[in-house]
Formats: sequence, structure tokens, C-alpha cells
Amino acid sequence: MRSILKVEIQKISKKSYLEIQDSLVIEEPLEIRIGYGSLQKRLQKSISVTMRTPGNDFELATGFLFTEGIIKHKKDILKTEYVPTFHQDSKENIVKIELAPSVEFEMANLERNFYTTSSCGVCGKASIEAVHSNEIPDLNTGYPIFEVSEILKFPDSLIQRQNLFEHTGGLHAAALFNSKGELTLIKEDIGRHNAVDKLIGSALLKNKVPLSDYLILVSGRAGFELVQKSIVAGIPILAAVGAPSSLSTKLADESGMTLIGFLKNEKFNIYTHSERINLNT
Repeated sequence: MRSILKVEIQKISKKSYLEIQDSLVIEEPLEIRIGYGSLQKRLQKSISVTMRTPGNDFELATGFLFTEGIIKHKKDILKTEYVPTFHQDSKENIVKIELAPSVEFEMANLERNFYTTSSCGVCGKASIEAVHSNEIPDLNTGYPIFEVSEILKFPDSLIQRQNLFEHTGGLHAAALFNSKGELTLIKEDIGRHNAVDKLIGSALLKNKVPLSDYLILVSGRAGFELVQKSIVAGIPILAAVGAPSSLSTKLADESGMTLIGFLKNEKFNIYTHSERINLNT
């Protein structure tokens, strides 16, 4: 599945004009459908359309269902597959996840909780109250502990592992680090929320959720939906290269999450629950 498109462009500067080949990150819609109900009488519902970078689609769909509270465990999924279409260009743009008959949810409540923002498609919750009603896990108080010196190295580690970003410059990334400073998992996507869903979906399919021993680093800002998704996955520390928002900071504080912003140029700000950061080094 292609993630990069080669194009011919004209590169203009004050002193030169060049015709060169450039790389663009591919952006295509992904429709997520679910099959649910008894095995004798299955129902089907389209629940989301999001613009994403093709690749890791099953992980993206799994992470989305998990962070939106539709599934709780890997065993809630019977099967994940692409839905065949008559259009060649969209043959891998529809993913259907067949849920176990035991999975129960209210479709009306689900639809009311989704909302659209200017930064992403259908994602997040309409309010902090809705997030807390989603049975989010308790984050370990004061654990894990990360050293300042290690956190300062994380942006460089992230960039070194961003394979698609190196070629296009147009992708967000989400990565998991352990307290030893090791980058254990990374996912990229044109949408910051999709990168986080891919990361969490991958961990869920490996039975590694809750991710209570890790820090998640995101390449953009620390928006509300990224904090929400990380908390649902049990991640106690979120660090962002960019800025947090007022609502994301409030959610992190009330949920016991350590929130770090502006992690770049060998400095960062701690906005909530600094007890997980060793400041004595």
C-alpha cells in the first residue's frame, strides 16, 4: 500500500528556477464500519470517515474503536477486513470490524458523542464528562519516573525514526518511550489523531494495553482528543512538541496525567502532575 506519491514540481527561489521531482504524502479517506449483533442476525453500520495516510488501517480502526469506548479488549473483535468495492481507487478505503456478539453499545449515544473539529475528522468526545463516563483506567500515581535528560532526547529519536516524514515533511507521528529512554513503537499519519489511534490499536492487538509504563510523544500540539485517547489507553505521560490547549490541560489534570508541552530545542514545560518527572537531575 503506497504512502508516498512522486510528482514533478517547479522549485522557485530568488536566484534560481528548477524542475525537480518531489514526494507528497498520500491522503485518502478511510471509512470504518462495524458488524454487530447476534451471529444469526448481523447488523452493519458506518461509524466514521477520516482522512488518513494509507497503511496500518486495521490498527487505526482498532485504535479508534478502543479510544471511543466501543471495544475494551482484543477479544471483542471477531474479524477485520477490507470491504470490496467496484471502484479500483477505493478498494482499500473501507475497513469493517466484526464485533463479538457480547459487545454491547448504544448507537444513539455513540453518534451523539462524536464531533467534528477543524483539525481532524470525526474524533474525540464532546465534553470531559463524556470522557470520564467511558470507564477510563486509573493512572498510576507518581509512576513511572522519567529523567529530564532522557526526555530532552526524545524529539531527536522521533525524527530519526520518522521514515515517511523524512521523504515528505508532511506527517505527524506518535511514539511510545519507556523510562529507560527507549523508543518502542512509532506510527505516522497525516492526521495527528490517526497516528495515535494507529499506535494504540497496534498495542491493543498485541495485548499491551493499558500502556501504564510508557510516555507517548506526539509531533504536533497536545490537543484535547490526543489527551483523551492516551488516557483511555492508560498512558500516564503525554509529551508534545507543540502547545497544549486549555481543555486538554484540564482533562489531563483531572485524570492524573502528566502533560508536557513545547518539547523541543532541549527544553519543555510541565503543565500537570510533575511528580513523574525527576527534577533533581
